[in-house]
Amino acid sequence: MTEATIALIAVLVFAWAVLSGAATRRNVTGPMVFALVGFVLANPDWGVLHVDVDTSTVHGLVEITLALLLFSDAARVNARELRRDLGLPVRLLGIGLPLSVLAGTALAVGLLRDLPWALAGFLGASLAPTDAALSAPVISDERLPLRLRRALNVESGLNDGIATPIVTVMLAVAATQLGVSGASDGHAAGTPLRDLAIGVAIGAVAGAGGAWVLTTASRHGWVAHGGRRLAALAIGLAAFTAAVAIDGNGFIAAFVAGIAFGATIDESAVPLATTMELPELGGDVLALVVWFLFGATLLPLAFGHLDAAVVVYAVLSLTVVRMVPVGLCLIRSGLDPPSVAFVAWFGPRGLATVVFALLAIEELGDTAPETQRVLATVALTVALSVVLHGISAIPGARSYLRHEQHPPADGPRARRAAGGALAPTGVAPAPQPADGADGAGGATSPAPPPSG
Repeated sequence: MTEATIALIAVLVFAWAVLSGAATRRNVTGPMVFALVGFVLANPDWGVLHVDVDTSTVHGLVEITLALLLFSDAARVNARELRRDLGLPVRLLGIGLPLSVLAGTALAVGLLRDLPWALAGFLGASLAPTDAALSAPVISDERLPLRLRRALNVESGLNDGIATPIVTVMLAVAATQLGVSGASDGHAAGTPLRDLAIGVAIGAVAGAGGAWVLTTASRHGWVAHGGRRLAALAIGLAAFTAAVAIDGNGFIAAFVAGIAFGATIDESAVPLATTMELPELGGDVLALVVWFLFGATLLPLAFGHLDAAVVVYAVLSLTVVRMVPVGLCLIRSGLDPPSVAFVAWFGPRGLATVVFALLAIEELGDTAPETQRVLATVALTVALSVVLHGISAIPGARSYLRHEQHPPADGPRARRAAGGALAPTGVAPAPQPADGADGAGGATSPAPPPSG
């Protein structure tokens, strides 16, 4: 990026910081604004600014951004309460995610004709991960059930790391199918379990070890003002880069490091909320930059290769491909239909998918017609998600809260409110805790506000 581009982004970040509250109340999000400005001002066809998506700097920036967001979000997850209620995240990740990948792949084969099967697999895998940052008003709304918010947050933290090995294997095979010379084959041998294991191990050691050292240093008064924030930032970056350096899964490492850090830290010596401020703010700022780059580079590609099949795939990816697998995996989970629909809809596509698209450009280039069509489909799906999930977050939360406050007279919540008996018609059920433990007992800490 040029100095002029960096200067403009800095001005935009300042403007967004000043107006973000007013904009959010009108369902206007940071990703919307920055993607639009990037598309208008840095479009390769007419833009006054220049952005080269092929540079390693851009790729590294996007990956570090995602790693920081994963680390900071995970650090605020209450590991003790999470252990009590693993059912929903396990269902979403163990059943819903594979079904979404398979459904997305099958849809690509049937809808996007003449597409190599490996590129269809890449499309299905790259669009399966979710990004809780695009539903921040939902995940951070403490009036909504903690169980649902935690499930969405943990799902978004782990599904991109789980999908990464599938994406890289599909790209390696696609490079062979398309005859791309010089493409990386580091993942072609198929070592996803090893990559995941390395990521988990490094993340656990970095997070728990860093938290123990920071707690000990704080108790002895060794930490200067601001030192805890710097330490947290360093732990997140170290976990990600160390895993990548030895061919592990850096995103899993960052997320596991956050979980381990939050679970190990002694909050009587190290207040977690203030300690995580720097990683969170760093992730927020870098995320806005990434959305500017998305608008400047991937969005023009989407509009340049737009056709009916691409549009239909994008719409179905955000609805059927996401919602049907989630509905299936949550059968007999104890959730009522509105809760299942709530979880199924709020699975936006975001930074992880952008990372995978940039990885595809790095591995395959962006000149082959098949690659261009896949990248256009990815970009359009993400763009639609930014808009649709952004404008529906606050209204969707309000609609769900109305359901929670006025459940059907014969619904499960009404029966629980009456102590197992049917609540009399016209009598409101006993108010539910805004952020309860859903039967786990005891108070719970609020879910982490997603960054971005």
